[in-house]
Amino acid sequence: MAAVSPMSLRRQRMISKLSYLSESAIFRDLSPEEREWVTSIGTTATYEPGKVFYTPEEPREALFLLREGKARIYTFSPEGEKQEIAPISPGTLFGEMPLIGARMHTNFAEAVEACTVWIINRNDLERILLDKPRVALRFLETLGKQLMELEARLEDIAFKTIPARLASLLLRLMEEHGPTIVGYAHQDLAEMIGTYRETTTQTLGQFKRQGLLTIGRKRLEILNPDGLREIAEG
Repeated sequence: MAAVSPMSLRRQRMISKLSYLSESAIFRDLSPEEREWVTSIGTTATYEPGKVFYTPEEPREALFLLREGKARIYTFSPEGEKQEIAPISPGTLFGEMPLIGARMHTNFAEAVEACTVWIINRNDLERILLDKPRVALRFLETLGKQLMELEARLEDIAFKTIPARLASLLLRLMEEHGPTIVGYAHQDLAEMIGTYRETTTQTLGQFKRQGLLTIGRKRLEILNPDGLREIAEG
């Protein structure tokens, strides 16, 4: 087997870096040469499951772009229950946004699975936004979309009943995964809608009796999306 030269390995790593930027809505308008310049500015880091990116006590004035894995942003209710605010999937930008005054003073960011992230600090972000106006435009578009989604999630937690919250969540997960949703324990779902595991288990049992879904070990099969939609909107 022929040996792979150090130059070839470096080239492969660079192609891998450019591919994740090309999949990001923020950097999709850039040429390969421009993406290569961008990747030379940020740094890449890996995080094990459960590792916290930042906390209210230890904020980081930086932005993160998730390359691989799953992460989440969460806070704690007045009763001390963990409440997931938003899941973070590959290609999502998250973190402190000092240039526009968006700070996460009460939020935590945590790796759910092993994660690879691209990290950029404030000064380097300024360089990119000033040098690449197209990135600045996409950045604002993406941020606006994320803020709208966050507002919708917070409204669900604040104003909807537990069944309506859970139905809304299951519909969102179905959009991402299809009718078979795997990998979520009842505790995970409870944290995502801001309630207790026992309450979530009872509500899932109610949905099962209504013929809306079937329940397995970290597995849900959605049988009646329209029925869930009625509950979510009720």
